[in-house]
Amino acid sequence: MTRFQQMESNGEQIKTFVFGNKAKQSTTEPSEKLEIFIPELLLPGYSFYTWPSAQILAWFLWQRRISLRNKRILELGAGTSLPGIVAAKCGADVTLSDCSTLPKTLQHIQRCCRLNNLNPGKDIQVIGLTWGLFLDQVFQLGPIDFIIGSDVFYDPSVFEDILVTVSFLLEVNTAAKFLFTYQERSADWCIETLLKKWNLVCNVVSLDNLTGELEIDPQEFMGNHTIHLLEITRPS
Repeated sequence: MTRFQQMESNGEQIKTFVFGNKAKQSTTEPSEKLEIFIPELLLPGYSFYTWPSAQILAWFLWQRRISLRNKRILELGAGTSLPGIVAAKCGADVTLSDCSTLPKTLQHIQRCCRLNNLNPGKDIQVIGLTWGLFLDQVFQLGPIDFIIGSDVFYDPSVFEDILVTVSFLLEVNTAAKFLFTYQERSADWCIETLLKKWNLVCNVVSLDNLTGELEIDPQEFMGNHTIHLLEITRPS
């Protein structure tokens, strides 16, 4: 469920995303609930709005919240950071990243964290990480269990930059996986050749359990869009 607060004078609108679980039968245990507050800004660029793909990935992580405890997670192209913040609230050790050359985006990520009582540098990490560039930030990353991203494949010109970065991180973290949501925009867009080039394997992850276990309809977030959840790994 998503709620809206009144828009501030600076054009900021705060959305409240409410995550819950299906009521358990034959038990007196209270239902779990998590509220995440995301400020959105009416600014040019992709970073200041929570896209439908982010909601799908966040619900997928919430469904697996118990298994996220103490997992080391890196979010690429975090933007408003909904999935990463959900993971952090579920006990994961999260690093949020976005382009090093977008200081306003990185500042906004920090704003999103603080609004959810996560102190950057203490409770959660925020770094600049530009896809395709191997700067100090990439080499200073510690061990990673999961890389996550929502709608990062929005522009074919960045597809290889993303996969180069992911390939390197999966080579260093051989047991890690890259989980991401992808919104179809063109039937002509394809990463199959790039996957082969960088020695990666991609598989579709079913979203059916979201409907059964959480009693939510992913189509509610997708609207008229088609969104897939995918997993990229190194071949075994």
